Amino acid sequence: MTHATIKNPSHSRTIMNEMVLPNDTNTLQNLMGGRLLHFMDIAAAIAAQKHSGKTVVTASVDSVSFGKSIKLGDVVTLQAEVSRAFNTSMEVYIKVWAENIPTGESFLSNEAYYTFVALDRNGSPLAVPALAPETEEEQKRFDGALRRRQLRLILAGKMKPDDATELKALFS
Repeated sequence: MTHATIKNPSHSRTIMNEMVLPNDTNTLQNLMGGRLLHFMDIAAAIAAQKHSGKTVVTASVDSVSFGKSIKLGDVVTLQAEVSRAFNTSMEVYIKVWAENIPTGESFLSNEAYYTFVALDRNGSPLAVPALAPETEEEQKRFDGALRRRQLRLILAGKMKPDDATELKALFS
C-alpha cells in the first residue's frame, strides 16, 4: 500500500498552553510531574491526530527528565510535532517551556519523545501518512527517529539487537 506523504510538517504540529493552578501542584507549590506528563500526552496526541487524521493511542514515552521546577502560576507552553511516521506509528517530539509572566522569566523545562499508534474503531492499527521533513532540524530528528525506534523495540523485547542496523551503524 502506498502512503500519502505530508509535505508540510507544520500540519503535524501543535502548541498548547496551560496555567499551573493549585490543584496541579505538590506541597512545595511545584507542578507535579504526573500532571506535566498528562499535559505532554495531550499535546503529543493532538499532533499525532493532526498528522494521521485518525484516533491515536500512546504506545511509549521515552525518558523524561525534570530540570528546573515549574511553579504555581507559571504558564506552561508545550510544542509537539511529529518527527517521523512509520507504518502505523508516529514519533512525536515535545518541548516544554515555563514562563512566569509577572517577572518575564522563561525557560526550557523538558523535552521528550512519545510514540503513538493510529487505530480504527475496532482497535486495529491503521496506516499513517509518511512525513517529509523540511528544515535541517526536522531532518535531524527524522533521521534519529529510526535509531530511537530500534532502541525502543529492543528494550520492549520486540527486536533483537543484531537486527538493529541503524543502531549498529553508529558503532561501525
